[in-house]
Amino acid sequence: MSPVFHSAAAPGTVRLTVAQALVRYLSRQYIEQHGQEVPLFGGCFAIFGHGNVAGLGEALHAAGDDFPTYRAHNEQGMANAAIAYAKANNRRRIMACTSSIGPGATNMVTSAGLAHVNRLPVLFLPGDTFASRAPDPVLQQVEHFNDPGLSVNDCFRPVSRFFDRITRPEQLLTSLPQALATLLDPVDCGPATLCLPQDVQTLAFEWPEDFFTRRVHHIRRAPVAQEELVAALDTLRTAKRPLLIAGGGVHYSEACEALAAFAQQHGIPVVETQAGKGALPWDHARNMGAIGVTGAASANQLAREADVIMAIGSRLQDFTSGSRTLFEAAGQTLISLNVGRFDAVKHGARQLQCDALRGLEALTAGLGDWAAPDSWVQRQSGLKQEWEAVRESVMADQGLSLPTDAQVLGAVNRQATEDTTVVCAAGGLPGELHKLWAASVPGSYHVEYGFSCMGYELAGGMGVKMARPERDIVVVVGDGSYLMLNSELATSVMLGHKLTVVVLDNRGYGCINRLQHATGGAGFNNLLKDCRTVPEGAPKVDFAAHARALGCQAEQVTGIGELDAALERARTSSTTYVIALDTDPLPSTQEGGHWWEVAIPEVSEREAVRDAYQGYLSHKRQQAC
Repeated sequence: MSPVFHSAAAPGTVRLTVAQALVRYLSRQYIEQHGQEVPLFGGCFAIFGHGNVAGLGEALHAAGDDFPTYRAHNEQGMANAAIAYAKANNRRRIMACTSSIGPGATNMVTSAGLAHVNRLPVLFLPGDTFASRAPDPVLQQVEHFNDPGLSVNDCFRPVSRFFDRITRPEQLLTSLPQALATLLDPVDCGPATLCLPQDVQTLAFEWPEDFFTRRVHHIRRAPVAQEELVAALDTLRTAKRPLLIAGGGVHYSEACEALAAFAQQHGIPVVETQAGKGALPWDHARNMGAIGVTGAASANQLAREADVIMAIGSRLQDFTSGSRTLFEAAGQTLISLNVGRFDAVKHGARQLQCDALRGLEALTAGLGDWAAPDSWVQRQSGLKQEWEAVRESVMADQGLSLPTDAQVLGAVNRQATEDTTVVCAAGGLPGELHKLWAASVPGSYHVEYGFSCMGYELAGGMGVKMARPERDIVVVVGDGSYLMLNSELATSVMLGHKLTVVVLDNRGYGCINRLQHATGGAGFNNLLKDCRTVPEGAPKVDFAAHARALGCQAEQVTGIGELDAALERARTSSTTYVIALDTDPLPSTQEGGHWWEVAIPEVSEREAVRDAYQGYLSHKRQQAC
C-alpha cells in the first residue's frame, strides 16, 4: 500500500510508522507483580539485518531506556535467553526478539518450539519480505513458485500460539492486543509471532492516541467449578494413600506456599516433575523428591502404592508417568488440577480445571481437618530417609580423576546457597539434577527439559540472571551443549550478567551414548572416540582457553577437590567464570528412576539388540492403554 502523506496527524491521533507504533505500544504495557506495577516487557533482544534495521531498528533506538534493546551474538541464543527470562519471572514478564528475514528468523524457530512445548511467553518479531513485492526476490528471500505469499517465517506457524503477518499498518490495532492476550493467558500461554515486512515497518499511519494509553495487566485466575470440586473432595476423603504431583503450573500460579501448607496439613506426600521441582524445599517433610523416569526411588515407590493421585499443574508427559507404566498401570484414581482443559483430561483423569492456587485454597477449605492415615505418613518418612542416604552416597567425592556427573553435582550443590539458581537443559545432567539436586526455594532450580534443547544452558543462564539479578546463577553444561551454542557467554560479559559455568567434558554426547548401549546398540557416532576422525583422533578442546577468549575468567581443574576450590574462587569473581573438568562418560545414577519407552528394532543382527527388544516387550505388557 502507499504511505499516507499528511503533514500532521488528525485530532486524537498520532502519526507514527508501524515500527514506532509497535514499540510505543509495548513500552506502555505494565503488569501487577507482588503489589507493584512493573513494565511487562524487559526489553528487546535484537540482531539487525536489512529486514529490520531501518524500520524496527530506528524505532528501538528512539525508544532508548523506555524500551531497552540488547544485542546478542546468535538469534537462537537470544531467544533462549528471552524464554529463560520469562520462566524465571513465572511468565509474568516477557522479552521481545527481532531478527531479519532469512537465517536470522529461522535461527529463532527452534526457540519458538522450545517456548511452545514449555508454554512460555516470548514475542517474536522477525522481519519479512516486502509486502509490495516490488524488489522480489529480495536478499534472503526463499521463493515458492506456487505460493508467492510464503516466506521462511511461515515456519513459525506450528510453533507459535499466535501468528500474524502485518501487511497493513491498521492491522496492529487488532493483532497486537491479541498477541499480548496470548502471551498472558494461563492456558494459551506461549510464543506469539508477528511477522513484519520490511516496507510495512516504515509506513506511517495516524494511530488513535488511546491505543498507547498505559495499561496494567493482571494474570487471570480461573475459578473452581463447584461440581468438580465436590467430586475431587469426595475422592480425596476416601483415599488411604493419596499422592500429589507438583508440576510447573504450581510455580506459574505462585502456589508453592499453598502447596507446602496443604501437603503438611493433610499429610499428603508431594513428588515433583522437572518443571515442578523446587515447589517445595528439598527438606520439607512432605517432599518425596522427583517422580518418573529420572525420579527418586522414594517418589516412584509412593506412586506405585498410592490409591489416589492428584497432579497439580502438570502436563503428565511420559517422563513423569513412566511412559504409562508407573502409576497409570496400577489402577489408581487420577485427579488433574490444571488450568487448561487439554491437560486436565489427559490419561483419563477426573478434571479439576482451575488455577492451581485457587484450587488448593478451595481443597483446603473443603477438607477441613481430614488427614491421611498415620501409617501413610510414616511410610513417607521411611522412604525419604532411605533415599537421602542414597543421594548422599552417589554425590560423595570418591577421589576419582574422572568423576561422575553425580559427584560433580554434589560439589556444586554443597557450594550452593539459598541465593543459588542452577540452570541446565538436555542430556544426562537434567536427569541427575532431577534425582539428586537439593532445591532450597522456589526459583532455585531452572531446567529446560520439555524440549530438551541442547544449547539452551548458557543463554538460558543469562536470561535467568537478567530476570533475577540478585541470584547467583550456576550453569552446569556438557561439552556437547557448550560446543553447540556458547556465543552468549560473550554477551553475558558484555552486559555484566555474571554466571558461574561448570563444563563437564566427557568428550562426546555421553547421555545418548548410554541410551544407545541400553537399547543394545554399539557405541557409534556419539563419543568422539566412536566417530569418524582424522587418524590422530578428535582434538581435545580447551574450554577454559575458549571461555577466556570470549572475555570470561576461566580455569581447568581435575577432580572434585579442585572443583570445590574453583567454585569458591568463582563466587568472588565480578564477571562470568567458567570451570572445566573432565568427567567419565559412562556412569549414571542407577538408583531410582523408571522405565522409559524407547522403541527397539524388531530385527537386528546384534544379539544385544534382540535381548533389549525382549525387555522392551516385557515392559510394554505392563503399559496402560
